[in-house]
This record gives sequence, structure tokens and C-alpha cells, in this order.
Amino acid sequence: MKGRKLLMIPGPIEFEPAVLRAMGEVTTSHVAPNFIESFGNALDLMQRLWLAPNGQPFIIAGSGTLAMDMAACNLVEEGENALVISTGYFGWRYRDILEAYGGNVTVLQAPIGETVPLEDIENELKNKQYKVVTMTHVDTSTGVFVDPQPIAALAQKHNALSILDGVCATIGEETKQEEWGIDVVLTGSQKAVGVPPGLALLVVSQKAMDTWRNRKTQVRSYYSDWKYWLPIMEAYQNRKPSYFGTPAVNLVRALEVSLEIINKEGIENRVASHKKYADAFRKAMSSIGLSIIPTSDGIAANTLSAVYYPEDVNGGDFLKYMKEYGVIVAGGLHPDIKTKYFRVGHMGTIHKGDVVTTISAIEYSLNKSGYKFENGKALATFQNEI
Repeated sequence: MKGRKLLMIPGPIEFEPAVLRAMGEVTTSHVAPNFIESFGNALDLMQRLWLAPNGQPFIIAGSGTLAMDMAACNLVEEGENALVISTGYFGWRYRDILEAYGGNVTVLQAPIGETVPLEDIENELKNKQYKVVTMTHVDTSTGVFVDPQPIAALAQKHNALSILDGVCATIGEETKQEEWGIDVVLTGSQKAVGVPPGLALLVVSQKAMDTWRNRKTQVRSYYSDWKYWLPIMEAYQNRKPSYFGTPAVNLVRALEVSLEIINKEGIENRVASHKKYADAFRKAMSSIGLSIIPTSDGIAANTLSAVYYPEDVNGGDFLKYMKEYGVIVAGGLHPDIKTKYFRVGHMGTIHKGDVVTTISAIEYSLNKSGYKFENGKALATFQNEI
């Protein structure tokens, strides 16, 4: 850690040394046999880890927002109805993306720290025919977790496609895509997947692919159109060269390494590890009087915690003291409460020492900010829980 600060934000995260070494390998041709094997293996691993053996995986150079964009523009045509289940900032982003492609968007907005009741979702689906239903598995702005299984079931019941924004969740939260009938599960590389930023990742059900194939109008995006990308993905999975746009060669190689690590650990074990650390971290915060944005533990994310500052603690000063200690956490993102809370990412290959250091830095920064509590209590609580 000498010479740099510990990065504990909700992405990018701290990466495995093997992943970073892969990033530094000599860049090869995107049609070289070794790269074709890496790309194809990464696609195969996505199907395995998403628990969607019959799904169509996509690896595209871009951010998580590009993954959101691809799902929207390929599945929604102008004038079609789209229902957005929103728990914060990224629900609004999906509204904006869908509207950009001519979607007729309805937003069911949860109060801050809460989720939308299932009965409200079902009532909306009963009253109007929707083409897609989108949900944010974990909203990075609030740390609120949404259970996608019952929402996907409602979408199926009412003949709508389901899109799960898993940018801050996939690999860190349980996601049984095929068993639960979720049509698209998307994410970005820089969060629980454990790869530096730059890859948009999606797995799409065959039902959604058929819907795309049968659309009546042309996709309103060139770069995002599956017409160009599907043959590339199919070729690489068949270990054959292909080209549309040059892939991010070193990132794809790093993705293969990270997915291999996760697959070796086992996706169930990886998710359980996230839950263990998240529960212990929340109990540590509660032990010194701090509260989180989600209104109950049942809807609190395993991948990050959004923690309210104590009364009279200045957020700007707190974040400055955190950096002084050597740890970087994120400030608030939700515009209605932006100055009232901070966010800690605990995802990827979580190391006990990193979390202990972060809690120590939080105690230090609260002390420097004038907040009175029992020194060492949060650290002791975390260590007793792990």
C-alpha cells in the first residue's frame, strides 16, 4: 500500500494482482489464436457465472451505461411502453435512455431508502401492456437492494421482458438469471466482476434475442446494434476470428483471468463472502451510532454501504480526513441527500485487512470531525462478526 491510497469506493475497486498483470501483458492482435481463446473462454464463463447456460453473452468495449443502452435500444421500439422500477439515480438514468429511443416510459419511484411494493408493480402491469420492465439490482446512489426474482416473475406473467441493471450487483449478489426468468442481466467490468473500467457485459435470454430479431424497425444506434455484435460473439465462442470494432484486448484478457478466479472459488461462495462482509460492516457502523440509507437490512446491498454522517459532521471534512488516513471512499450521489452521506464499496475479492483499515479510517475521521463515540468499538464489532 505504500505510495498510494486504499480505494474503497463503489467501483473501480481494488483488483487482484493477477488481473493487473494480465492488463500489463503484451497487447496481441484481436484475431490472434491466443486472444480468440481468451475471448471465447470469457464468454463461456459469463454464461456459467450468470447461471444462464442458454443465454447470449456480449462483451463490448464501453461502460456499464453502454450495457444499459444496448439492452434498451435493441429491445424497445419507438412508442412502446417501458416500466422503470427506480430506487435512485440509476433508475432515472434508465428512464432517460429509454426515452432517447422513443420509449413511452412510466417510472415507479421508491422513497429514498425503500423499494417499490410488488403490488404496485403488478397493478401497473395489469393496467397497461409493457414491452420491458427495468430494475436496478443495487442502486449505487442509495445502496438499496432490489430482489429481482419476484419482479421478473411478474414481468413474465404479464408478457413483458425484464432487464436487470446489475452494474453494482452482478457477481456480488445472488443472480439466477435463467432459473428466475430474467431476460437481460447487465453490468460493467469495474465493480464486483473485478476488472478495471472499460467493458460492458450482458447476458441476454433467447426470448429477448427472438424479440430483437422480430422487431419492426431498425435499431436506432449503430454501435449498440446487436446485428453487428452477435456474429462477433458467436464467432469467438466457436473459437474463430471475426471483426466489427476492435475489442479492448488487454481488458478482455483481464476479464478472463478474473472470471476464472471467481469460477474457481464458486459463484455461491463469492456471493456468500459479500454477504458476510456487508453484514459485519453494517453492524460495525451501527455499533457507533451510524445509520445506513436502506430502511432495513433486508434491502441493504452486499456490495456497498451508503452511510449517513452523524449530525454536525461536515462531509467535506470527513472525506478529507479519510484521504489523510490513506483511504478513499465516495461522497453522496443522490441529489436530494448528496451532502448527508458517504459510500463504501466492499465488493470483488474482499480482503479483511482492507475493510479493517477502512473502518479504522472512519473512526479516525469521525474523531477528527468532533463526533463522540467509544473508540475502537466499530473495529471490535467487525472483527467479532467476521
